[in-house]
Amino acid sequence: MLNNIRVVLSHTTHPGNIGAAARAMKTMGLAHLYLINPQRFPDRQAEAMAAGADDVLQNAVICSSLDEALHGAVLVAGMSARVRDISQEVFAPRVAMSTIMEQAAAHPVALLFGTEMSGLTNDEMARCQFMVCIPANPEYSSLNLAAAVQLMGYELRLAAVKGAVEPGKRAAPELVPAPAEQVERYFKHLEDTLTEIGFLRDKQSTKLMYKLRRLYARARLEQEEVNILRGILTLTTQYHTKLKQKSE
Repeated sequence: MLNNIRVVLSHTTHPGNIGAAARAMKTMGLAHLYLINPQRFPDRQAEAMAAGADDVLQNAVICSSLDEALHGAVLVAGMSARVRDISQEVFAPRVAMSTIMEQAAAHPVALLFGTEMSGLTNDEMARCQFMVCIPANPEYSSLNLAAAVQLMGYELRLAAVKGAVEPGKRAAPELVPAPAEQVERYFKHLEDTLTEIGFLRDKQSTKLMYKLRRLYARARLEQEEVNILRGILTLTTQYHTKLKQKSE
């Protein structure tokens, strides 16, 4: 199960944090590190802070975009030190483990960490099915990036050791979660269709799309469901085109 979990660090600014995160991962049995446009990597500071977790660094996947880092993942959990004004589901790490480990039993899962100074951007948060917030001191809740990775890794390992998911448990064949890239194609199709029929307008489109993303994130779309929804969008566009042709 742990082998299906990838740790994704977005736009990391200090190479020492990458090395320390790799060390934290290895101590908890996590091996798959993805880096989105790190400011400095490879770097000697990263190697020094890894303290023996050189294999995790050497096998790190360098990505040029969020799409590349999340490709194939059926669940994306975003790590945030603070709850913002978005209505996504927010869980403490231990509460989130059952959902994360259930999916990781059969499919790739991504834990998404933002840059050290400002955390996840709104666009990155929109790609997450839910947020995980560590219940730290409210007067000083900012954890070091590697410390947050260590804590999440510990909770994941604890869940695995305690058997939070029965060994060999798999999702039913007909209930296959949709991977991130398939969901993104659906959202592009949805936005294009809503624009075509006049539902989305320039000033409100971004905010409305964020809200629709949160709605679908709570639904945890399956592959077949995405196909059904895209079929509806295709017929909607065709019907709208026919109406326009008739009116002309």
